[in-house]
Amino acid sequence: MRRDFIYHLYNVEFDKFLDLLSKCSEDKRMEVPEDFNTSLYWHLGHVLRVTEFLVFDLAAQPTTLPQKYHELFFYGTKVTEWNAEQLEQLPDWDTMIAQIKEQREHLYNTFKDRLDESVPENFKKAENYGELILTAAAHLSNHNGVVAAMLQVLKEK
Repeated sequence: MRRDFIYHLYNVEFDKFLDLLSKCSEDKRMEVPEDFNTSLYWHLGHVLRVTEFLVFDLAAQPTTLPQKYHELFFYGTKVTEWNAEQLEQLPDWDTMIAQIKEQREHLYNTFKDRLDESVPENFKKAENYGELILTAAAHLSNHNGVVAAMLQVLKEK
C-alpha cells in the first residue's frame, strides 16, 4: 500500500472539509437548514470524533478526545436532541478546528510507517491501518458533499 497515495487522498478530503467550513459565517454554524437534521457545527465535531473512531478505536489505539464528543457527535446524535447540560458544555468551534488539525498530524505521525500492519477484526472489514485511513477519507468525502449542500441552503437565506 502506497503511503503517498493514502495520505494524498486523505489530505485532499481533509483540506476540502476545512475549506468548506471556512465559508460558513459564525452566525450560521449552529443553524439546522430546512431538510437537514443537523448543523455545520455538528459536522465538524462528528468528523473529528468519527475519524478518531475509524482510525484509532478500530485499531485498538489510544484515543484523545473527551467522552462528551462521543455523546455529542457520534453516529446517531442530533443537535436537536442535545439537552441543556450538553448545550452548556459544547466545545468551542476554534478548539475543534485546532483539534482536527492536530488529529491529522497525529494520524500521520502514528501510522506513517505502519500502513500495512494488521488491525483487529472490525465491522468495516479493514485489514490494516492504511485501509482504516482510507475509510476515514471516504467518510470525509461524504461529509464534504453534505456540508457543500448545507452551505448552499444557508447562503440562500
